[in-house]
Amino acid sequence: MNCILVTGGAGFIGSNFIRMWLRERPEGLVINLDKLTYAGHRDTLRDIESDHKYLFVQGDIADAALVNQLFGQHPIQAVVNFAAESHVDRSISGPSVFIQTNIVGTQVLLEAAREHSIQQFVQISTDEVYGSLGPTGTFSEDSPLAPSSPYSASKTSADLLALAWYHTFGIPVCITRCSNNYGPFQFPEKLIPLMVTRALADQPLPVYGDGSNIRDWIHVEDHCRAVMRVLEQGQPGRIYNIGADCELSNIDLVRRILAALDKPESLIEFVTDRPGHDWRYAMNANRIQTELGWSPRFNFEEGLQQTIDWIQQHMNDWVPLRRLKTDT
Repeated sequence: MNCILVTGGAGFIGSNFIRMWLRERPEGLVINLDKLTYAGHRDTLRDIESDHKYLFVQGDIADAALVNQLFGQHPIQAVVNFAAESHVDRSISGPSVFIQTNIVGTQVLLEAAREHSIQQFVQISTDEVYGSLGPTGTFSEDSPLAPSSPYSASKTSADLLALAWYHTFGIPVCITRCSNNYGPFQFPEKLIPLMVTRALADQPLPVYGDGSNIRDWIHVEDHCRAVMRVLEQGQPGRIYNIGADCELSNIDLVRRILAALDKPESLIEFVTDRPGHDWRYAMNANRIQTELGWSPRFNFEEGLQQTIDWIQQHMNDWVPLRRLKTDT
């Protein structure tokens, strides 16, 4: 594809995707449309700003005039929609912005894609649309949708809009639903970078409830490679779960971080649980593995150590973005 629009490309996953795309598909133009909210920073792509195959545009995906202007100015063939408000705690305290960005913004992009007859539209979703699992089983693409927070409800709505535009208007839409990501450039408000930075500063590590909530972890580069595979080979109308079969309770993860940093477990501080906190996520990624030939490359131990090393190396330029809250 000679020209793709990546939304939310200054964020954690989007920036890693753009960097990977330019490295492995250097022949085409990447347009990065990002509003630069609290979690989006141009510094994430500072190393590629001079690349003539990369164009940054600051703007809102819910701004229909701007979106249509971009489609009119550039021969955009595909859209990868990473742009989203994604912090669960923030969605509880202020849900309206999640509705505007995650639902209205997706609708604006879908309409522009329909108007300009693009070749592929990849809607980046989340495992949280499925709600919470019990102690056994995994989410498949056919699992019922049961969102628990304003954030996950807004992402579920966006998924349903995307599928409706596929069925009604024939827009070639694929949806990816991924488990929890970790890796370089993750906003310091999220669980792993928050715990690493606080531990390095010998500050208390806030853990919701008793820490028994379980998440399924995947390195961001594995996620981005899966999205590339879906963008280039995905079947329109198809949903693809993405996961690395790496379940850990939050307390186990925090203890691993402390051990890697040689810090005492006495830093752990249990705090009041979040309202509607899903207990367990686990993804069945058989479809993308069998149909598209994707599989994760990172094992968690190596990926976690790489992430810790990256955070330590960027304490001065990245960690000041930290917020003293957690999202697990």
